[in-house]
Amino acid sequence: MPKSDGEGSFGKMRRHPLLEAVDSPQQLKRLPTDELTRLADELRDYLIDTVSRTGGHLAAGLGVVELTIALHYVFNTPYDRLVWDVGHQAYPHKILTGRRERMATLRQKDGLSGFPRREESEYDTFGTGHSSTSIGAALGMAAAAKQQRIRRHVVAVIGDAAMSAGMAFEALNHAGGLDLDILVVLNDNDMSISPPVGAFSNHLARVLSGKLYTTVREGGKSALSRLPNLSELVGRWEEHMKGMVMPGTLFEEFGFNYIGPVDGHDLETLVTTLDNMKSMPGPRLLHVITKKGKGYRPAESDPCFYHGVTPFDPGTGKMEKGAATGPTYTQVFSDWLCDAARADSRLVGITPAMREGSGLVRFSKEFPDRYFDVSIAEQHAVTFAAGIACEGGKPVVAIYSSFLQRAYDQLIHDVALQNLDVTFAVDRAGQVGADGATHAGSFDLSYARALPNMVIMAPANENECRMMLQTAYEYPGPALVRYPRGSGPGVEAGAALETLQIGRGDLIREGSGTALLAFGSLVSTALEVGDRLQASVANMRFIKPLDKDLILQLADSHELLVTLEENVVQGGAGSAVNEYLLSLMHPVKVLNLGLPDRFIEHASCDEQLHEAGLDAESIIRSVHAAQQNIRQLLRTRPGRIDSKP
Repeated sequence: MPKSDGEGSFGKMRRHPLLEAVDSPQQLKRLPTDELTRLADELRDYLIDTVSRTGGHLAAGLGVVELTIALHYVFNTPYDRLVWDVGHQAYPHKILTGRRERMATLRQKDGLSGFPRREESEYDTFGTGHSSTSIGAALGMAAAAKQQRIRRHVVAVIGDAAMSAGMAFEALNHAGGLDLDILVVLNDNDMSISPPVGAFSNHLARVLSGKLYTTVREGGKSALSRLPNLSELVGRWEEHMKGMVMPGTLFEEFGFNYIGPVDGHDLETLVTTLDNMKSMPGPRLLHVITKKGKGYRPAESDPCFYHGVTPFDPGTGKMEKGAATGPTYTQVFSDWLCDAARADSRLVGITPAMREGSGLVRFSKEFPDRYFDVSIAEQHAVTFAAGIACEGGKPVVAIYSSFLQRAYDQLIHDVALQNLDVTFAVDRAGQVGADGATHAGSFDLSYARALPNMVIMAPANENECRMMLQTAYEYPGPALVRYPRGSGPGVEAGAALETLQIGRGDLIREGSGTALLAFGSLVSTALEVGDRLQASVANMRFIKPLDKDLILQLADSHELLVTLEENVVQGGAGSAVNEYLLSLMHPVKVLNLGLPDRFIEHASCDEQLHEAGLDAESIIRSVHAAQQNIRQLLRTRPGRIDSKP
């Protein structure tokens, strides 16, 4: 944990005198342009130092240091709106906008968020965490400014990966048809700065963004408008000339004035080009080439590994070792996927740009012809899987719970409605710790349980996870297995491809008075509570279909049922239990414990579960309060409450 005096795991932070004099973009603007490169060096060094103590997203931020400085130097933020896509790269932005001293609290409870948040700063104009929203949000801001007759610049910064998503293209298409002033900065870090993006390309970008070219371009169009044949010829010549030296034809077709590509680490070119483009009317797109991890050799060599980091030694790049744990649920899925693929040639693995996070690295190497990364396109991932299933394939979609939200219509219309054989391996279900509310898997039980034909499971341990994945795979329809981030209770997963009986739970502790019906990740906590309260504990396993026989057995023999789930209470597993018991008019009292009706912000997973009332001590207090309420009701209304049907 970082110390408030600047001490950390690896000694005192170095001084950054120029950066320390810049607490706002207004102070940044006072610097002469020849000081900006030195500022970039200090900012990059400070970023490495702070993230080495707190952990967080590193490589993306290192790649946009110069771009961040140039944007705040040229534009009048926060009056001018600056919208970051995803937000992984926004740490330099936070540092330059008055939050430098709070960076030691990054991603910790009550500290700075790892993403832009409107509640955190007026400079964070749009809250993010998921990709491809920036252009649409910026376009909305530009439309609002025009309606309010306000003259302000609106800038969206989006990465090349995020640009691949449907939302980004929908916004581009919309923007091209509107007379709105919007600048899209495409941060392209997927290619090296090759010769065409060197001195000549930078010079070309300055020329194309300059007043002379703009005046001639617009004036020529006006003068030639009365000569349509000649006007068309000149227009074609212009596009062909630009197309030969830059990849901007697509964006021009969308109605954007394309400039670039430019070196995203050349501050002089960035400042000049942005300053020129600021005065251009209509939709504009600046294409900048950056290097992920720029300025830190370990991150440059392996930007994927240094995308998200735990605390590390900045001198060597070596991560701090945590407590020894067993395999994560993601690793259990990875092993199962490869084993199942060897046993069945119909299996294909699909991910929306989360190969590493979802555990498909090994599968992609062992079965490259059966591995599909569809890029950041969750909707397409689900419909693509549906198409494969239509032709007899066996698709497995590996996806985070919070990302599956983005494909809900496809889950309903393309998979469930057609009762197609698609397996969903849903990672990061429940609380996720430092990534906070944007990445928490709080809703999947609620939004998936409502769908006909869907089977939904939640494992209590690693071995159950493996068996549930195989059960879902063999089920001839849509099936979903949701499992949490990190490791389980340490139960070794077997090697065989075994299945579970669908719709059957397991009574794992017999007690009296109170029965705990636990779903998935809270089974181990329920056992601890059951031991202390002498209560019965059931590992329910299936959210849909429920084990109705087990529920009825427990309802008939206990005065209080307590449902436990790491999902919102509304519409979740506990609601399913309520619905069944109400259909029987059963008088047993039920207490539903799950995530509350609010977003839980970034903290450790343990802190988040405590805040939600789902740690052992909080559950015990809730059970005691419920038992006391039952006794009070029995005293005040005798004969009205009976534990027997």
